[in-house]
Amino acid sequence: MKKRIMAVVVTAAMVMGALAGCGSSSAKETQAPASTEAASETAAASETTGETEASDAASGDLTHVNVAYMANYASLWQVATAINKGYFKDEGLDVQLYMFQDGPTEIASMESGSIDVAYIGPGAHKLCIKGQADIFCFSQLGNADCVMGLKSHGVNSLEDLKGKKVAYASGTSSETILKRALNSVGLTMDDIEAYDMEVSNMVSAIVSGSIDACAPWSPSSTTIANELGDDVQTFCTNTTFSDIAADCASWICMPSYAETNKDVLVKFTKALYKAMDFASNPDNYDEVAGYVAQECGTDKESALAQTGDGAWLDSATLLKYVGDGTIKGYYEVQQKNFIDNGDVESEVPVEDYVLFDVMEEAGK
Repeated sequence: MKKRIMAVVVTAAMVMGALAGCGSSSAKETQAPASTEAASETAAASETTGETEASDAASGDLTHVNVAYMANYASLWQVATAINKGYFKDEGLDVQLYMFQDGPTEIASMESGSIDVAYIGPGAHKLCIKGQADIFCFSQLGNADCVMGLKSHGVNSLEDLKGKKVAYASGTSSETILKRALNSVGLTMDDIEAYDMEVSNMVSAIVSGSIDACAPWSPSSTTIANELGDDVQTFCTNTTFSDIAADCASWICMPSYAETNKDVLVKFTKALYKAMDFASNPDNYDEVAGYVAQECGTDKESALAQTGDGAWLDSATLLKYVGDGTIKGYYEVQQKNFIDNGDVESEVPVEDYVLFDVMEEAGK
């Protein structure tokens, strides 16, 4: 039976404090934006883009939208660009950002009414399939997840994970890639000693040696690599399984919000499209990384290191893929992966939870 040892979160948190006291700069940069409030359903505290929002909100003419994000390039490449370039203001929207640790927590906050729209990585899409949220805009195919292990703990291959202490974040893309990696070598979650924790806590847990391996996402994976050097190995990423999987990242909202605020979703998506056209251009990566770094409270170099974490599309390509069924195909493959892993019971029409009409209307 799979072991879910929640106590390790407390241990990891204690270790994290110890590491901060030791002055590990890369660890502190990664954790800097995090707060207990941001991980709560109330989203009581946030890092916001103050100057633009303050002036826009004062006008009283803009529609306010509370937006959930995660502190990485993949989550922010569109929305941070749209804020800083004024694209949301052009569409009559006042956007305020709230940071979260993962998609399931974002969805819980949307259910409570604190958040209007959110960016989610691949793992939380199972909740959309189950009817808990609607997807209104495709973001990108991700390559930010991985499985890493310590040589010093005897983990030199995926096969070596058997019997080892492996950290993962349940309900997220961390769990998805870990299960996929285990399955690729004939193992299951029952074959490992599984520790369920937030991805941010994996850094301190593996650096301290309290676990043998983990399934983090960027930028935590980069921090781990920088901290441990040659002792840590990355065994697989999303692209390792690109022949059988599509790891979609998306923008979502509550079904009830979509019913009453379709016009807001279309405007929001229009602004995302403008941001995609700018941010997908490699010539603009440096500028976009600056926006991401500012929001995350880290340095630009750390953000630039994450520009390979996804396949960034421009709006014309996205709309072409919507029209020819490519995007629908991505979501169908993703759903099949969830069904095969036992995370979703039965097939659901993609149209039941993906609002293609919003994407199409925003492109007009």
